[in-house]
Amino acid sequence: MTAASKRIWGWYFFDWASQPYNTLLLTFIFGPYVVSVIGDGSAAQAIWGYGVGTAGLVIAVLSPLLGAVADKSGGRMAFIWLFSALYVIGAWGLWYSAPADFNVWWVMLFFCLGLIGMEFATTFTNAMLPDLCPRADLGRVSGNGWAFGYMGGIVALIIMLLLLAEGASGRTLLGIPPIFGLDPETREGTRSVGPLVAVWYAVFMIPFFLWVKEPRKADALPIGQAARAAWPELKQTLARLPRQRSLFAYLGSSMFYRDALNGMYVFGGIYAAGVLDWSVTNVGIFGILAALTGAIFAWLGGKMDSRMGPKPVIILNVVVLTLVAVAVVFVSRESVFGVPVGPDSRLPDVAFYILGALIGAGGGSLQSSSRTMMVRQAEPGRMTEAFGLYALAGKATSFIAPLSIGVVTDVTGSQQLGVTPLIVLFLIGLILLFWVKPEGEPA
Repeated sequence: MTAASKRIWGWYFFDWASQPYNTLLLTFIFGPYVVSVIGDGSAAQAIWGYGVGTAGLVIAVLSPLLGAVADKSGGRMAFIWLFSALYVIGAWGLWYSAPADFNVWWVMLFFCLGLIGMEFATTFTNAMLPDLCPRADLGRVSGNGWAFGYMGGIVALIIMLLLLAEGASGRTLLGIPPIFGLDPETREGTRSVGPLVAVWYAVFMIPFFLWVKEPRKADALPIGQAARAAWPELKQTLARLPRQRSLFAYLGSSMFYRDALNGMYVFGGIYAAGVLDWSVTNVGIFGILAALTGAIFAWLGGKMDSRMGPKPVIILNVVVLTLVAVAVVFVSRESVFGVPVGPDSRLPDVAFYILGALIGAGGGSLQSSSRTMMVRQAEPGRMTEAFGLYALAGKATSFIAPLSIGVVTDVTGSQQLGVTPLIVLFLIGLILLFWVKPEGEPA
């Protein structure tokens, strides 16, 4: 394997290592576990929304500044080490969520610590993308990375379901007690998802740290000087953003459609558990299906991106996900798209599995092409700052989806009506894409 191939594969391993935080913790295992412990789907959905929204505010405030510091110091890798540590500590801390002494705020503190670590580490690794390959290959490399990441999520989820997560019977999907002697009575099998995700990340980041080398920057500043110089330049960048119409429109568009997509991921498992009465195992199977379609369509979308550019791929997927968000509202245990069904009908389950597959397909392809579009919009010498702004755009209003879902769910008392804000967010993102130039604007 050549040095260039090693760098690309090492970069892919970050997606493989980090994806289980999204798949197992954010959506398909730990979220539904919180619902089952709290015992009230609407209350759990609201608390989850407030916690994730708060973490998003922290990420939004700090990402651009840290990105600017990294660009000036040439020290992306040091930041990745730091935030990887937060990822591992936060994930491991979720073990301490036994039903008998469950403290939802303590649990959310650990969860948000790990989430912040994952998001910051992602900002710095995304900024490495243009250093890995020629511009024409950005879509393919980004798509392959997302696909590889989804496959990592699938493998970790299968391990969790087959060997660790206990169902109502106290046995895993294989029909055995959780391995390592974990006690199903205190939900140790399901709670082990935190340590599993932490160890998974620590092990599979080894190729990344061994193979991905950061290019030396000739004008790199010591970290202290870089920190002092970064803020004035960042203020100038923010001041001139409105004049960079394509970049400004793209940041605005992605701000809304990524917030809506994250809302789907965050609340998909909680919605299924609360509205359809799914067990953790059912939600896990749903997760495998969504992750599998995500991997396939991230790969296909990457190929389409390399041929046509990222903008058509983004538009197509935002349209699909908007329609899915509308459809989700009309699926419940009592009816499917307005057609009443009996209590024993499997039609609601089948319909939600299909919608989950579409969420995975649209989400995988959309996220892959979104980061290649960011590369095309950014100034080459300020790539990490640009991805910091991208994180800001993704998080500055990231509280809108979870908090609006929390508020609407609280006000209506309905999980179905609670997810309607996602439709509006997708539509706003779609409209703003009109002003985005596919290749960005000259510096």
